[in-house]
Amino acid sequence: MYSPFTLARKYVQYWLSSSNGKGHGVHSPFVFDFIANVLQGNQQHSLFALIESCRQDLLHNKQFIEVEDFGAGSGIIKTNRRRVDKIAASSLKPKKYARLLHRMIAYYKPEQLIELGTSFGITSMYLASGNPHATLHTFEGSTAIGTLAQHHFKKIKADNIHLHSGEFGQTFQPFISSATYIDFAFIDGNHRKAPTLDYFNLLLKKL
Repeated sequence: MYSPFTLARKYVQYWLSSSNGKGHGVHSPFVFDFIANVLQGNQQHSLFALIESCRQDLLHNKQFIEVEDFGAGSGIIKTNRRRVDKIAASSLKPKKYARLLHRMIAYYKPEQLIELGTSFGITSMYLASGNPHATLHTFEGSTAIGTLAQHHFKKIKADNIHLHSGEFGQTFQPFISSATYIDFAFIDGNHRKAPTLDYFNLLLKKL
């Protein structure tokens, strides 16, 4: 991360280089704004502690569940009968990245949000809490994993999250075909090249 002094210096360099015909030497105004107000932000939210308590519940949950895996699969767990704490340890977004996504929502205020790959819903809750007036449609291939995510959504009273469980071809594609527009999309599911490109192109038409 840049210090405030370094960030200010780079901003001045940018304007000097762009105004004297030398092109964009450092950052565009958008990127400068993103670094200053989103990337370097450290805003707290009243739900952060509760969301992290949900993470801890998952990391200590020894329950076994049957996971339907329609994507690239886990690189760590090779069986469909998996323990919740093991899935959580390998799949949940680290706190710093989840909170970066939260700050993006809080700053830009998108209202129609898509998340492909709910997992246990930790990132979903960070996204949804960024703008309580937004609606998050989150898609999870595994019904068992989605059920646990839904439990945590109810725990924090995240009424603006709508979970769609099942194979993406059965849930996401019909949804996106009927959607009017999408403000923000986070693709974190399936993880195979061809489907990911397909999801991207479907979303691009609605942005």
